[in-house]
Amino acid sequence: MTDLLYTDIEESLRSSVRSSLQRSLDDGLAARLYDEPDTDVGPLWRGLAEQLGLAGLLVPERLGGSGAGPREAAVVLEELGRSVAPVPFLTSAVIATSALLSAGDEEFLPVLSAGERTAVLVLPWTARRGAWAAVDGAVGPVAGAVGADLFLVPEQGEGGVTSLRAYEADDVEVEPITSLDMTRPLARVATRGQGAEVARGAPAEAAVDAALGAGQALLASEQLGLAQWCLETTVEYAKTRVQFARPVGSFQAIKHRLADLYLLLVNTQAAARYAAGTLADDDPDQQVAQSLAQSFCSDAAVHAAEEALQLHGGIGMTWEHPVHTRLKRAKSDQLALGTPERHRDDLADLVDLPAP
Repeated sequence: MTDLLYTDIEESLRSSVRSSLQRSLDDGLAARLYDEPDTDVGPLWRGLAEQLGLAGLLVPERLGGSGAGPREAAVVLEELGRSVAPVPFLTSAVIATSALLSAGDEEFLPVLSAGERTAVLVLPWTARRGAWAAVDGAVGPVAGAVGADLFLVPEQGEGGVTSLRAYEADDVEVEPITSLDMTRPLARVATRGQGAEVARGAPAEAAVDAALGAGQALLASEQLGLAQWCLETTVEYAKTRVQFARPVGSFQAIKHRLADLYLLLVNTQAAARYAAGTLADDDPDQQVAQSLAQSFCSDAAVHAAEEALQLHGGIGMTWEHPVHTRLKRAKSDQLALGTPERHRDDLADLVDLPAP
């Protein structure tokens, strides 16, 4: 049975990541990226990658990584979700790295695990496990392409055979497009030349599915962390905001909404932890867990952010308050790696529920 509890090692990792983010992440950076999209966020990622080894968390030690697993990566994403940190951990250290691990690569993983380079899987950000098509021409919207060094492209080869190919940044055209969440900007990607083949045929397709599956499983932890920030921040605000000579948190209507949000988060945590646990254990139930997590956690994060914005009242509607950055990330994540509706359709097939 999959263990949903956090280990001492995971809690220690959480503490390290949170402390590092508190030291190095400017509270106003996420909002500032909308006015200054060219802001260099590289030092933030390099600090996390070099000091904490987050870039190689999923990479075996023999290839220069930490040899950790999805449970540890899930804890990291909870903390990154709380702070909406503009770093490529999910797109590079989870999704692209999982594709290379599945393909048995030993050329690119060492430099990725060292944090020297970042990679991206070039597929539309709405693609999900078992529901994607090989690339033929320009692709968009792709998350994590802006600033990436290595581009993994599943292309349609001769005879309809899928070929997973790696392109250097010089062989790729990246055109940024308007993004709701500027902490994870989107782009249109077009390749030139041939690239280097990483895998072909069934292994290539399996690598892409493994990458998207890992992304789905661990995106839920990012959504969990974001929702937890929304609840905790709103509770603190309700304790200190006074109206009619009383803290607003003392009003029954506010108490009930916060209590309902807490119960929602308990279920969100269970779904996210189960998805990470089944992925770590290579459990046969992992595809069910991934679709379950994305069908539930995506909507939960959006609801938590909406509640946070409303319960903060007028201050929550301002640009200066950071709650809008969480709502934008939550809404962007809701569409990422398959919408909740698509995952509910997948889940119905996986558990053999008859169609209406």
